[in-house]
This record gives sequence, C-alpha cells and structure tokens, in this order.
Amino acid sequence: MTPYIGLTIPAKAEYLDIVRLTLYGVATKAGFSFEDIEDMKVAVAEACNNAILHAYEDQTGTVDIQFEHSDGYLKISVKDEGNSFNYVQTDPEEATLHHKSISEATVGGLGLFLMQALMDEVQVLTHSGRGTEVILLKHIAGQLNRKEEMV
Repeated sequence: MTPYIGLTIPAKAEYLDIVRLTLYGVATKAGFSFEDIEDMKVAVAEACNNAILHAYEDQTGTVDIQFEHSDGYLKISVKDEGNSFNYVQTDPEEATLHHKSISEATVGGLGLFLMQALMDEVQVLTHSGRGTEVILLKHIAGQLNRKEEMV
C-alpha cells in the first residue's frame, strides 16, 4: 500500500478551504505546476461539493479525502457514506455539450464533466447504496509514460 495523506471533514462547505490548502501542499511537494494544482483544486472542490450537497441531505455526515502521491501521479479519493446515486459512466465524446444550445444542457451532472476536463482520469464508485467515492487522477506533466491502475 502506498502511503497517503488523509483528511476527514464535516460535510459542510466552510471546511473546503482546508481541503484546498492540503491539496496545494501535497501537489507542490509532488512537483506539479501551478496550473495543474489550480485545475486539481477545482476538480476536488467539485467532488467535495457533490458530497456535501447530495450525500447527506439534511443529516450530518463527513467526507473523507485521501491524497496518494506515487511515481509521477497524484490520486485523490473523495468519499462519503451518504446517499448514493445511480452513476452511469459515459464516453466523454458522447456526453459533450459542444454543438448544443444552452437549453439542451441539464443542470445536474455538469460537475462530473468539469472534473473529467480538468483531471486525467475520473472514476465514480457507489458502495451498495451507502456512499459514493470519486477517484481523481492527475499525472505530472512529462511523466505520462507509466500509467497505473486507479483502484
């Protein structure tokens, strides 16, 4: 098992700054560029926001975030134990909003498109109706030659 840095935060928006600061520190030590770090901060904040807004509804809960740096990439896991949703992986080319009018775009699900655009790999796992895990993977620029399994 690769060592990781983990956080458990209350599922409240006011704790997102701690996640972003931790990501900045981990990604800087791993050698990511400023631009890549900013992209990762947006994608991770979106994954956390999804957990905060949708997993627990009116209940209290937590969000677990793990940062795992290994051999040219950073893997970030955002996991909740709240309500899962029925996620169907689609081909990004099929799901594109290019050549569509704004009225054809749906409100839900745009965050996943954003994460896919900013990260090298995105995987969504649902855990038996109780909890969702979003795994985000970003390779350090120039080190794409060795791709590891996400799970």
